[in-house]
Amino acid sequence: MDTGKIVDHPEGSGQTDELLPAQKLAKADGKRHIAALILARGGSKGIPLKNIKMLAGVPLLGWVLRAAVDSGMFQSVWVSTDHDEIEKVAKAWGAQVHRRSPEVSKDSSSSLETIQEFSRLTPEVDVICHLQATSPCLHPFHLKEALDMITEQGYDSVFSVVRRHQFRWKEIKQGSEEMTFPFNLIPSARPRRQDWDGELCENGSFYFTTTEMLLKEQITQGGKVAYYEMLPEYSVDIDVDIDWPVAEQRVLRFGYFGVPSPEVVRLLFCNISGCLTGGDIFMSVSGEEMMSINIRDTRGIRMLQKEDIEVILLTSDMDPMAKLLTDRLTERSGCQVVQVGDEPLHLLKKMVEEKKLAWKDVAYMGSDQQDVSCLNLAGMSAVPGDAPNVAINASKYICRKLGGAGALREFAEHILLQKEKAKSHREQHRIDRINF
Repeated sequence: MDTGKIVDHPEGSGQTDELLPAQKLAKADGKRHIAALILARGGSKGIPLKNIKMLAGVPLLGWVLRAAVDSGMFQSVWVSTDHDEIEKVAKAWGAQVHRRSPEVSKDSSSSLETIQEFSRLTPEVDVICHLQATSPCLHPFHLKEALDMITEQGYDSVFSVVRRHQFRWKEIKQGSEEMTFPFNLIPSARPRRQDWDGELCENGSFYFTTTEMLLKEQITQGGKVAYYEMLPEYSVDIDVDIDWPVAEQRVLRFGYFGVPSPEVVRLLFCNISGCLTGGDIFMSVSGEEMMSINIRDTRGIRMLQKEDIEVILLTSDMDPMAKLLTDRLTERSGCQVVQVGDEPLHLLKKMVEEKKLAWKDVAYMGSDQQDVSCLNLAGMSAVPGDAPNVAINASKYICRKLGGAGALREFAEHILLQKEKAKSHREQHRIDRINF
């Protein structure tokens, strides 16, 4: 595809790598163009199309792009790729696309070669932040603080590190008579963890560098160079498939889920079975079926309704509730009860459109496989603490309470707390802007 493709300088234009840095110093407004660049080749050997594989409900590439776009620190955000599907995902998440040449799309091509090609074809860019697509726990504040070291403190290059407390020993080849020895400890004076500062290791999340350093010195780490230390919980790097389940749990806990806008939540869909109930059906000696509803959950519904948030309860046609029970639940909760199929999204999409809402205005609480699409799509979503992994991985909030034991009340309190925080932030912004 030609859309978004960078066009090289025509032959004979006289523009060369050596001239670019000098040209960039003469900015009319005195400001430098800072670009984020994510390299996402389609030919991953470990995991096919790893860069767009879904991780906790979001394409791997999407986690990093969301942090870059929301940081507000970049004049442009780019993905360099050779693959059509990756290009589609990149554009969907707000990036421009550099269709890299075949020369830098080989298995043997280095990141440096690809970044240099991008730099030669975008002479307006002065500082490049190379972001790793495989670092899904990157947050906007990491980028803001690191970029400040370039723009305010005068560094030429800044890269991310993490502190490790690991003792390293020399590797000995099999059959060798050589003895191993430690690189970073004295065995006779082996320190306790709390008595040792550890070592700083690159975690690969990002590399900031000026294009002058990149093209003139042919390196990404040089000149006046500094590191930016990230906490271990944010240092997630996915290299092999076995890392994926571990990374999903880390992302659910430490990932960046976007700029919060819970104040716009207008509607909550909640699955009755597994959320409002524990999924149990009790039978009397006379054969009557009964289900229990926790009074805390019905109070949670009332709390939302008091804040003008409509609550619609869902029951599956695979697990239908008796009409009498549905009527009683409607009477007690004041909620409409809607029966959905094995893919609730089909019906709920129409309901959202009819109410003239967007999915960012919707919260969804589910508990199983059939809820995954809605959990991914909703602006806010949650599952009870005893939900299966397939639902947990698609949700933005995991309740500590179990289904039928206060999980819905907990999610209601979470929605209202985030709404109050957003309201306070908005009010503070209004005060600062008008009065100061």
